[in-house]
Amino acid sequence: MTTRWLTSKEQRAWRAYVAASLLLEDAIDRQLQQEAGMPHLYYSILAYLSEMPEHRLRMTDLAEKLKITRSRLTYAVTRLEKDGLLRRENCRGDKRGSVAALTEEGMAVLERTAPGHVETVRASLFDRLTPEQVDQLEEICTGIAQGLQGDDAQSAPEDVPWRRRSSPSCS
Repeated sequence: MTTRWLTSKEQRAWRAYVAASLLLEDAIDRQLQQEAGMPHLYYSILAYLSEMPEHRLRMTDLAEKLKITRSRLTYAVTRLEKDGLLRRENCRGDKRGSVAALTEEGMAVLERTAPGHVETVRASLFDRLTPEQVDQLEEICTGIAQGLQGDDAQSAPEDVPWRRRSSPSCS
């Protein structure tokens, strides 16, 4: 098989992407560490749970939504649980499963931290783009994500680490 090397234009675009993504993640992590004492992943867990009905979600579903391995999520949830920001509950429909639930303290931390987080995202990313570029960014990132994880369960790669063939609901 012949290697399809990047063209010079593709190489420049790749390096620009890598630099921007690393710098953006660093800016967000620094802000969240300063204001909430937590990394971006932990904030993302709290934020995602805050948008769910009853502020709770099955752990396997949360791992898939956040695009992280279940073991990485378990480690983060253990830390957030220790800090009183969420709690783990048994899954009523599946004795093997568990649910992450946002606590009142977790919601308070999220509400206190969200304005600074949004301002960091806005200043670091969206204030630097035109409205047309925002549309292009969404289109580009959506295309990349769909290509990497598949548009649906039938076309999704099986080796995606957060994917699980079936997960009963916790009702």
